[in-house]
Amino acid sequence: MSSSPVAGPAATGPTSGPDTGPLGQPAPDPSRGPGRRAPRIRPVSAGARPGPRRRVLRHWPQYLAISPYYLIFSVFMLFPVLYTVYLAFQKWDGIGEMQFVGFQQFRFLWDDPVFWMSIRNTLIIWVLSTVPMLFMALVLAVLVNSTKRFTAFYRVCLFIPSITSLVAIAIFFGAVFSNNFGLINAILRGLHLSAVPWMSNEWTIKLVIAALMTWQWTGYNAIIYLAGLQAIPSELYEAARMDGAGPVRIFFSLTIPLLRPIILFTVVISTVTGLQSFTEPQVLFGSDAATNPNSGGPGQAGLTTLLYFYHQAFDNNDFGYGAAIVWAFFLLILLIVLVNWRLVQRKERRP
Repeated sequence: MSSSPVAGPAATGPTSGPDTGPLGQPAPDPSRGPGRRAPRIRPVSAGARPGPRRRVLRHWPQYLAISPYYLIFSVFMLFPVLYTVYLAFQKWDGIGEMQFVGFQQFRFLWDDPVFWMSIRNTLIIWVLSTVPMLFMALVLAVLVNSTKRFTAFYRVCLFIPSITSLVAIAIFFGAVFSNNFGLINAILRGLHLSAVPWMSNEWTIKLVIAALMTWQWTGYNAIIYLAGLQAIPSELYEAARMDGAGPVRIFFSLTIPLLRPIILFTVVISTVTGLQSFTEPQVLFGSDAATNPNSGGPGQAGLTTLLYFYHQAFDNNDFGYGAAIVWAFFLLILLIVLVNWRLVQRKERRP
């Protein structure tokens, strides 16, 4: 005859398991040594972690410290940019009432020959300035990187043109390339050569503007390339020289591939800044025509797109059409930047 289990306090108490002792206490943790029990994990209540609003209120001094920048940016930059979108669909002279015209401004822009001429002038000046500027900047960076003395002096000399007043630079170039009393033509006459009509010929006008932009931004890009060159390990150059590679082979097979991300950056920045040329032709040719100011010089050869926008908005008081010009030109710049980005990225993925 079998006996039944006796019910008692031990039968009704908590049972032991893999994580508990015989009386429901936490079992000793073997990894913590003999006699030590694992710590109890307390559940975190839902209100223990502060919400987004409380986190913002807790850091309000920091947000208050940076708020002036965002207020100034919103009032003087963000709001005007958004307002030009609305203004592009209006006809407004700046004083009277606005008249909604829909896409009429953009239709007129599509058929405007002066607008397309300004686009062509801008692209030609951009190519004439950007290509030699980036090449010269890379060569100067390589030369400065190879020197051991006076490197700080060379950096200062390269960076000075980019911080010099653009108006002063344009006035100086206008005096140097003047048709009658310019320094360049004086040198040509001294060499018994014929003078060049720098400020009246269609192509020489573009060359003067491109030379001005090249002189201003070559040093800036050279400093960026120099920083990239100094980040390349010298062991790679030593290994290339041991393999018998010369300076030209090292430059094209080692330096340029390693600098490709920096070259992409300078191409994008130079595209954006080069296509926005305004001050150069405005200072060089803005005061030459009293009846038709800001026309880009003789034959409108120096009329860039931003200068044409300024002429329509502030000379002709057609702010709606000026806003349409700016937004159409912004889309063109975005398209060119994307094309440059894809071209450089494709070369980088190529084995």
